[in-house]
Amino acid sequence: MITPVVDVPERFNAAAFFADRHLAEGRGSRTVFRYRGRAVTYAELAERVNRFGNALRDLGVEIENRVLLILPDCPEFAEVFWGAIKIGAVPVPVNPWLKSADYAFLLEDSRAKAVVAAAEAAAQVAPVRDQCRSLRHVIVVGDPFPNALGYEDLLARASASLEPADTSRDDVALWGYTSGSTGKPKAAVHLQQDLLQAADLVGRQIFGITHDDLIFSASKLFFVYGLGNSLYFPARVGAASILVPERIEAERAFEVIAAERPTVFFTVATLYARMLQVEGAERRFDLSSLRLCVSSGEALPAAVFHAWKSRFGHELLDVVGSTEALHDFIANRPGEVRPGSSGKAIPGFEARLVDDRGNPVLEGNVGHLLIKAPTAAPYYWKRPVQTRATMLGEWLRTGDMFYQDSDGYFYFCGRSDDMLKVGGMWVSPIEVEGAILEHPAVVEAGVIGRPDDDGLTKPHAFIVLKAGVTPSDALAAEIREFVRKRLAGYKAPRWVGFVPDLPKTATGKVQRFRLRSEGGSAPLPTPPPSNRLRGQSPRSNTPREGR
Repeated sequence: MITPVVDVPERFNAAAFFADRHLAEGRGSRTVFRYRGRAVTYAELAERVNRFGNALRDLGVEIENRVLLILPDCPEFAEVFWGAIKIGAVPVPVNPWLKSADYAFLLEDSRAKAVVAAAEAAAQVAPVRDQCRSLRHVIVVGDPFPNALGYEDLLARASASLEPADTSRDDVALWGYTSGSTGKPKAAVHLQQDLLQAADLVGRQIFGITHDDLIFSASKLFFVYGLGNSLYFPARVGAASILVPERIEAERAFEVIAAERPTVFFTVATLYARMLQVEGAERRFDLSSLRLCVSSGEALPAAVFHAWKSRFGHELLDVVGSTEALHDFIANRPGEVRPGSSGKAIPGFEARLVDDRGNPVLEGNVGHLLIKAPTAAPYYWKRPVQTRATMLGEWLRTGDMFYQDSDGYFYFCGRSDDMLKVGGMWVSPIEVEGAILEHPAVVEAGVIGRPDDDGLTKPHAFIVLKAGVTPSDALAAEIREFVRKRLAGYKAPRWVGFVPDLPKTATGKVQRFRLRSEGGSAPLPTPPPSNRLRGQSPRSNTPREGR
């Protein structure tokens, strides 16, 4: 049994540990990635990490400079990530399917000196490049456009030898962007040691990952959840992962599992629910290679757990984490799953529930979840107010509401704010409302989360039309498409309802709680009496804090 205390050396460079160590220990020929029909070895990865790190240095990137990373799941993602860390720079992974305005904000907020992007994302960066005052270099994986640098050309000219920067365990290693209640993303800052802490306390201790495992994560590398699953969890022990660059739909997930034969599968509850809708999947696809199926990023309905186990014979491990904690801190364990619950606190982490005044709540009562985590971000970049509200000394306020039963299992009840988690990704209602309001027929909009038929949260828009505009199904479809053209597709409303007015406070703020109650959304569940908690698992389907 692994001790829940991870001893990280004072002088520590995460890239040297996770990428270089395997060569020194004789694992250079082992596969680190399976990607588009080929195998990439640890030795090949280490050489290209060195080349990219040297390329960054040649471009003037220095220690603590940020490097925005806009790539799908591919070996180049790992090369950029570890290459930046190896020279003491800070990789900042972000969603590769955003729009120009999103990248303009992220580049300006992070003050990134360089950006490495796939060709499609680079095309979104190009129109806003001149707005980003700190940006010096745009590096394109694929065909570069004018005034951009080709990734492979840079690597070809760079040295294959690179000494790691002399960083400490408390130096900054990476940033993870998460959305806040204002709708603007904020960066949780993580340290070099956080990666090893999470790899040992979560990857090895909870999931039991060894060098014999092959990991498939449908959750992408730009999420901190996917980053652990596909990158540093397997790299901790010399295991391998399957990288699939495109978005993973249900049929495609089955195809990858059947063809590649992974032993561990990570994704979000939304995809498990969609996979259950694939007719005859249990006969068409061989899932016998799997030893573990993990669900995170959003609450897993008990019905999905039972349906999956009945059809495919595997229990789903529901786990809880956040960008601020880097990965998971509450988890079900293999063979100890309580359907509908989020599991127990992971050894090495502490969790407690408090009321609005910070006082402990009684067993069975709903409270705000606080965690004490060795992987917790010490602060948000340039967000002192949010830092003070979230990083409470040794404790981290998650923004989640839970209750706990007498056996120590936690049950998710909802968010303490109005943020939505859709398909494992945060959605700001303010952002969606802003896009809707750009439509010429709209005068007001309010957006909430509403559970679909699978109990998973999707955006529901309530819209007040301008005088003289007639509501119709065609107009609703038009508005949905209008939003899709301005925002990432998952942010577009699943439902559009037309109302004569929106409930508001005296100061004019939309009362979303009234929209939820009047719009048919699932209410906050009432926990059962304490004497009925054992063995029971009531569950809200409201999304929770995740990555």
